[in-house]
Amino acid sequence: MNPNTSKAPVFFISHGAPTFALEPGLLGPQLGELGRQLPGVKAVLVVSPHWQTREVKVMTTPNPETIHDFGGFPSALYDLQYPAVGQPQYATEAGRLLTEAGWTVGVDERRGLDHGAWVPLMHLLPGAGIPVFQVSMPHDLDTASALQLGRALAPLRDSGVMIVASGSMTHNLYEYRQSGAEEEDYAVEFTHWVRQAVTGHDIERMVDYRRLAPHAQRAHPTDEHFLPLLVALGARGDVDATQVIAGGITNGVLSMESYVWGISS
Repeated sequence: MNPNTSKAPVFFISHGAPTFALEPGLLGPQLGELGRQLPGVKAVLVVSPHWQTREVKVMTTPNPETIHDFGGFPSALYDLQYPAVGQPQYATEAGRLLTEAGWTVGVDERRGLDHGAWVPLMHLLPGAGIPVFQVSMPHDLDTASALQLGRALAPLRDSGVMIVASGSMTHNLYEYRQSGAEEEDYAVEFTHWVRQAVTGHDIERMVDYRRLAPHAQRAHPTDEHFLPLLVALGARGDVDATQVIAGGITNGVLSMESYVWGISS
């Protein structure tokens, strides 16, 4: 871990298409290497756009199932399992922190791990040996409130809870191509703009990305896959340097660029 802090790390991981579980590309091996640098992590909290609720919920399931919440992909994907146990104690603490921050919080005792959680974790923590729980994204979440959500959850890092915000740097599935398709310029330009804002700690630009970033509407026809990045920015510490994980672009339009805070480079 970063020698300047004892806090658990924060990740923003672009999980792309579910096929990322079988096709690691450039990002998968880098996540695997980072996953071997996580001593002291006691649990993993995942925020994913594939669990949206009316009000924020915490998952207290002791033994969550692996949810295959997608269709039309290779049959091998549906055989994959990520058998991590849950962590009801830390999930309850997450709910307490969120309540204190003014959120209305519910509990889900049966929820499993959606593919926004288990697909990236198969590369980051392939042994499934660390407990995992999720916090949902409210339907009315926007960039400003996503930042607040991350800030409310940040104290969990002091207890060894690693926060993984799982989304996508770009997510226009209307333009999804077969593997090997040429990279679209707009995806490259949008990724570059975000990298400059994130590494420059320009939070105000990130909150207003829809107006300021090039090709924002094309890169994200809807916000939900971008909002986890704002959660991560809220949870990172002020002294945590940004480490860019360059994942390239898959399927022509899906930028896999990711970030981590709190691990020494």
